Amino acid sequence: MRKKGLSGFKYAQEGILHCFRTQQHMRIHFFILVVVLLSGLLLDLNNRDMLALVFAITLVIITEMINTAAEALVDMVTENYSQAAKLIKDVTAGAVLLASMNAIIAGVLIFFGQHRLDDIQKGFQREIQSDVTKVTQFVVVGIVLLTLIVIISKLLSGTGSPWHGGIISGHSAIGFLLAMTIVFTSHNPVASFLAILLAILVAQSRVEAGIHSVQEVVLGAVLAILLTSLVYWVMPKVRAFFGRRVEQHALQSPNPAGRRPLGSGMPPRLAGVVCIVTDPGRRSDFR
Repeated sequence: MRKKGLSGFKYAQEGILHCFRTQQHMRIHFFILVVVLLSGLLLDLNNRDMLALVFAITLVIITEMINTAAEALVDMVTENYSQAAKLIKDVTAGAVLLASMNAIIAGVLIFFGQHRLDDIQKGFQREIQSDVTKVTQFVVVGIVLLTLIVIISKLLSGTGSPWHGGIISGHSAIGFLLAMTIVFTSHNPVASFLAILLAILVAQSRVEAGIHSVQEVVLGAVLAILLTSLVYWVMPKVRAFFGRRVEQHALQSPNPAGRRPLGSGMPPRLAGVVCIVTDPGRRSDFR
């Protein structure tokens, strides 16, 4: 029973890989997924917004796979022109279009919706915090990102299989992702040293098992180090830079409405008269 379940997982994997190899739009969707996840980390989106984005893009990928299956089925059944076959292809293509529009709307609402630009600007004024929630979010998103990048690199290079061998060692990448997360967040030299040592042991085990070469595990380690450095070192600097820009803009325009205070630019006595007329409660200030 367990073997049958694993076989089903293998067949599902082959279906996904077939769509990725044969469908250009499928590859574009995967690249967009990687970009969106990186953008979510940069803009410090909360878990709800990240989940909505991932769900919207995943829905597009699912409909693209259904469209691919429907086209293959129609081509298998008929070789001549058929109005019914055309209708099936048009309907499934329409499903992909609707899912894509849904993803675009979700992205616009999340990134540019009500008060979202203000929230993003305020987020640039905060550095990435090392609390448990943020670290957990990065670890989950980081593992998904690394998995996608490793699988895509293997498919494009034609080396190994998605879960075995290939141009980049996924185990080494995930090991160094966790190790560098500890380095950047724990601020504990002993814990950091032990974490890096464990990551090196994981990479060495892949070489000794003959699954990867030294170059492949080094590529995985470098990929993980670059990703963690991007999140915990580069992104805080980018956020600090934009935060300073936001503060400078706020100081240069302290009155958001763009209106000058009533009575400004007038002689003191005339300004007092204007204020008394518009606000009788301030009459005592000009006695």
